[in-house]
Amino acid sequence: MENSKPEIGLLRFTTAGSVDDGKSTLIGRLLYDSKSIFEDQLDNITETSKRRGNDDIDLSLLTDGLRAEREQGITIDVAYRYFSTPKRKFIIADTPGHIQYTRNMVTGASTADLAIILVDSRNGVIEQTIRHTFIASLLNLKHIVFCVNKMDLVAFSQKVFDEISIDLQKLAKKTNAKNIHIMPISAKYGDNVVEKSENLSWFKEGTLLDFLENVRIADDYSAKNARFPVQYVIRPNTDEFHDYRGYAGRLSGGKLYVGESVTVLPSMLESKIKTINVFEKELLEAKSGESVTIVLEDDIDVSRGNMIAPTENLPKSVKEVEVMICWLNEKPMMLRGKYVLRNSSNEVRCIITELKHKININTLEPDLEDKTVKMNDIALISLKTTAPIFVDNYMENHVSGSLILIDEASNETVGAGMVVVSI
Repeated sequence: MENSKPEIGLLRFTTAGSVDDGKSTLIGRLLYDSKSIFEDQLDNITETSKRRGNDDIDLSLLTDGLRAEREQGITIDVAYRYFSTPKRKFIIADTPGHIQYTRNMVTGASTADLAIILVDSRNGVIEQTIRHTFIASLLNLKHIVFCVNKMDLVAFSQKVFDEISIDLQKLAKKTNAKNIHIMPISAKYGDNVVEKSENLSWFKEGTLLDFLENVRIADDYSAKNARFPVQYVIRPNTDEFHDYRGYAGRLSGGKLYVGESVTVLPSMLESKIKTINVFEKELLEAKSGESVTIVLEDDIDVSRGNMIAPTENLPKSVKEVEVMICWLNEKPMMLRGKYVLRNSSNEVRCIITELKHKININTLEPDLEDKTVKMNDIALISLKTTAPIFVDNYMENHVSGSLILIDEASNETVGAGMVVVSI
């Protein structure tokens, strides 16, 4: 039986929605009502709100930091904010609502545990709701919270909320989104954000902050699916540590423990873990997400870009792979084009061998006719690399299952991909 005690620690979440759905206002309300803003910040946005002729404080100004955003009243970049309550710490990624900034949604959601998708109670499910739900599901986020906002503009109608809820449940089923939660709010006035509201007394499931503080974000990776990309080789070359050779990195998925048999990729050399260190402290095991230094029993050649994994459960070593890619660059994707592929700390050259299909974001069906992949498009492609890469399916391990493509000439990141099938 799952432990019902809430997981105390850091929660990363992203917000998304269409333009003017109230994403920035919601974050401002969370910061304001949880007393997580400084007095000078409050004075500044109060003065700016009055100068604009607003009767109330415009809390969206807390997150709309760019001048162009303030002038247009929109969010055009990913704005990260940090706040905490006695129960938990939070990192928020406020992502844009415009279609042309879908890539920013991917960026913000790629490191999140949870997505909050806002829905305007007057409009219900629209194209951007579909788009953002699909991306959240594609990135395998553990929870999706649909906040039906601006309930004050529909007289806090339970009937309106129930009708939208039915549409959202259908959308979740169509996009294969799991662990969805639907709640009514008014970000502008704070109804059901941090405090319970008499206006929404018919909703019995608590406030948004209650949910964020108590939702359990368990590590759902298999205990055998440990992956340790080597980021740095530590060789002190001192008299005290003359023979010390440690490998520093961050464990992705599962656990590694002292005495475990491991294999180094790509050399396929085997050894056992001698020690696991965090600074001067020795551990018996390392857990997913921990940054540690590993020392092996045997003096074998290991360098940056290599991967250490349990001998009994190795990732696939492949030179061909199918990837669901989100294109991030203004220059369209080139079929047969050559790019640099970065997977964990490993870099190889690759070529795009085939465009399987694009995703029609309106119908969520494969589009087999359109052969041009432009910025913000999502497509299934095949890649071939010049040297082996070590990958898992993205659904099994987000780190070894993800990659980015880099333009060799400009050094710009042009695509972010999730491994679907290794051939």
